[in-house]
Amino acid sequence: MRVVFCGTPQFAVPTLEALVAAGHDVQLVLSQPDKPVGRTGEVNPTPVKHAALAHGISVTQPEKIKNNEQLRATLESLQPDVIVVVAYGRIIPQWMLDLPRHGCINGHASLLPRWRGAAPIQWAIANGDTETGVTTMRLNAGLDTGPMLLKARVPLDTNTTSPELFLSLAELGASLMVETLKGLEFDTIIAEEQNDAAATLAPILKREDALIDFARSATAIDQRFRGFQPWPGAYTTLRGRKLIVHAMRVDAAYDAAQGIVDVSDGLFRVACGAGSLTLLEVQLEGKKRMPAEEFLRGFQLKSGELLGEAAV
Repeated sequence: MRVVFCGTPQFAVPTLEALVAAGHDVQLVLSQPDKPVGRTGEVNPTPVKHAALAHGISVTQPEKIKNNEQLRATLESLQPDVIVVVAYGRIIPQWMLDLPRHGCINGHASLLPRWRGAAPIQWAIANGDTETGVTTMRLNAGLDTGPMLLKARVPLDTNTTSPELFLSLAELGASLMVETLKGLEFDTIIAEEQNDAAATLAPILKREDALIDFARSATAIDQRFRGFQPWPGAYTTLRGRKLIVHAMRVDAAYDAAQGIVDVSDGLFRVACGAGSLTLLEVQLEGKKRMPAEEFLRGFQLKSGELLGEAAV
């Protein structure tokens, strides 16, 4: 097929690579504009742009696309059979939706209609889902509301983190997209409308999502901790100062109110709404990250103190 590919981050790269390997004619890649990164402010190409250029594929990075007549003329001249969209980060305007004969096909990292929105991987883990996957769908004007084409499922266990799941779903989504285009080409796919009543939303993550609420169960806190890696992470407060948590594990409950610390056995434990957490690696604001036992020796924390007594 003649393909225009829209994508920006590393998550989208395996799909682009798979389309090229499958022999599709990727005529053009759209990616978001390059942005400065890190402390140096160096401007680096997006991962998708880097991959496209390595294959000799032309790349365009428009600031806006809805009323971009130059982009519209370019795409109309290419006459793509399909526009593939994976983590592009822009709303696809109606004129693009209507352009290719097979429509705009999106690879979404959830089992739709569950987790529509910007952060489906993170919220699936944070909510304690036992499975997730990738759905290919034909985009429409709604937010991840288009008819579904194919699905692939993966189980989630109690150790899965977002970075791990990003890697596995990126590869799974790549093979599923190749299978989807084959099905469209040979007319073997029957699109299925989504059940809007079963939909859940996966909103973009905010910094405040990292604040630990010890009224939740230890299991629920651990799920959010694993889901919100590497950003926004997890933090609480200790004596009015921000305490970032870099590693934790779920433990059995002990007799204390939520947020109360117990260090009597040499471990950094904190009571939750149900069960308790043992903090394994922490970082007090302005200090380096360190193992909890080292922190306890230097900070002289006492059993009975409270975590989360103030917002920051």
